[in-house]
Amino acid sequence: MQGKKIILALTGSIAAYKAAYLTRMLIKKGAEVKVLMTPSATAFISPLTLSTLSKNDVHQSVIDEDSWNNHVELGLWADVMLVAPATATTISKMANGICDTIVTAVYLSAKCPVFFAPAMDRDMWLHPATQNNFKKLQSYNNHLIDAEEGELASGLVGKGRMAEPEDIIKHLEIFFNQGQDLKDKTVLITAGPTYEALDPVRFIGNHSSGKMGIALAEVCAQRGAQVHLVLGPSALSAQHENIKTISVKSGSEMYEQAKARHSNCDVVIFAAAVSDYTPIERAPQKIKKASDTLTLELKKTIDIAKNLGALKQENQVHIGFALETTNEEEFAQKKLSKKNFDFIVLNSLNDKGAGFKHNTNKITIFTNKGEKMPFELKTKVEVAHDIINTLVENYVINKK
Repeated sequence: MQGKKIILALTGSIAAYKAAYLTRMLIKKGAEVKVLMTPSATAFISPLTLSTLSKNDVHQSVIDEDSWNNHVELGLWADVMLVAPATATTISKMANGICDTIVTAVYLSAKCPVFFAPAMDRDMWLHPATQNNFKKLQSYNNHLIDAEEGELASGLVGKGRMAEPEDIIKHLEIFFNQGQDLKDKTVLITAGPTYEALDPVRFIGNHSSGKMGIALAEVCAQRGAQVHLVLGPSALSAQHENIKTISVKSGSEMYEQAKARHSNCDVVIFAAAVSDYTPIERAPQKIKKASDTLTLELKKTIDIAKNLGALKQENQVHIGFALETTNEEEFAQKKLSKKNFDFIVLNSLNDKGAGFKHNTNKITIFTNKGEKMPFELKTKVEVAHDIINTLVENYVINKK
């Protein structure tokens, strides 16, 4: 972060005390920091403390002794605006264009990316009004740093507690280190579960949340790609303007939508957890409890990765996923060859913190060049960067 210009905006929360540590850490990383405070924030930490740590004046009013339009100048000056802590009140004001403090005024003038680290009671954060306000902010391409794992998050997330300064720094470093190395590339990603209908009410499915696939879509878009995200039923959603989401339910729908876009893509990432079987017949009405047992006749679903792997062009890169519980490496390497992947990402349900519904993942990458790359347990955003770094360093840059 050497030489980066960062606005740190504080609002009225007890978590404001963390701003002292955060300011010191940003300065130590080589950033230039200017601090903004709402009137209520000054009740929790002294402006003098933050002025001393940042070596800059702390702005507390839209009109100060030097200028009436300092909010415009600050909005143009920064590389990033970080609102930490971000209260429910300030999030609401920003989402609805209310401009009554130096923090909201600079936000409305800012030309840079804006990151939020919410800090409030859990019930306040989970209230539909707050969630809807933040979804508005995300639709403007703002970013949330989730206290759960210090990661960029989408949809209904977090518990309201502000992320720790170390996690915030880590996330900003990822943001600044990423380039536009996927510019002019088109990426197709399948993500989430699929639901295979038994009748109009019930289905066969799995516990996939779509978090890993959505994280990959966001990272690819941030790094310049145009992304087609074929997403199964999920409570989460992608937010970046470079992502086009195609919502599907069944494996056959996912296949048809992916196949229709496959030939025009440079990279295809098969991150979806597709059901292996589907009913031979779907009951037209809800199945009633007629006896103590129920026998279902199932057939295999179409293997999306294998079928599109057979259509793979010389200049395309295919990336697969393997979620295993036994003989993990053996099964992953068989899939690597069988489905014509350039590399496969293995994660095991035997690893604590990996697999479905977690905000973290632990992966090992196997390439078609015979390489094995193990990684430590990380947030899914960090894992997404590791996967895309592998793609760029070993395939995209070198392939014409």
